[in-house]
Amino acid sequence: MDTLVTTDWLAAEQGAADLVMLDCTVFLRMGDDGYISESGLENFEAGHIPGARFADLNAELVDTSTSLRYAIPTPEYFGTAMERLGVSDASRVVLYDENGSMWAARVWFMLRWIGFDNAALLDGGLKAWKAEGWDLEAGSAESAPAKPGSLTLNPRPRLIADKAEVLANIDNGMTCLIDALPPAVFNGEVAPYARPGHIPGALNIAANAMVDPETGRFKPEDEIRAMLPDRPEARTVAY
Repeated sequence: MDTLVTTDWLAAEQGAADLVMLDCTVFLRMGDDGYISESGLENFEAGHIPGARFADLNAELVDTSTSLRYAIPTPEYFGTAMERLGVSDASRVVLYDENGSMWAARVWFMLRWIGFDNAALLDGGLKAWKAEGWDLEAGSAESAPAKPGSLTLNPRPRLIADKAEVLANIDNGMTCLIDALPPAVFNGEVAPYARPGHIPGALNIAANAMVDPETGRFKPEDEIRAMLPDRPEARTVAY
């Protein structure tokens, strides 16, 4: 598969035995003390792409032992969660969400992190699927449980940077830090987190700037490439 698949492609492939579709939706809203995270499960149960399963980024796909939201779990934990959702070595996995593909992209990245590459994003996500009039189905995530998969782990630890690495390399010019949050958050004008602002030296390339707000689809590749710094010698760390 390509990294992005179209709604037409997905509609044609529905029902294939090796196809696993995962709805990764999370909703964020601003509360008095910053972002409030809400699961997309209720919306999934009200209407989702037929045959899709719900990937719960608020509980089952994160490290819940820490107070940090969305901390990455161990490869073993994440791999087991993917197996529960029916992902096997031979699967083709298509990921989507309801809000700009941000959450679907997170799961896509985590799959690459554990060594699984046969995953794609549905370009435009559920917004495009609905806009084009494709069928939806309602029902509980438990109403059609997945047959557990068997997934081989080949972790790529270099895909994740920790705080120690960022601090050690923040001033050496060999690390390119990219802050993917909206400009108002990057500039400290809005403070959804404990402290306003950004990591010193970071560039602001907002993730939502890469998506067409009307269609929810990614902008053309050349437009996205033009947003990114030309730093082939640097290790790029995005947050």
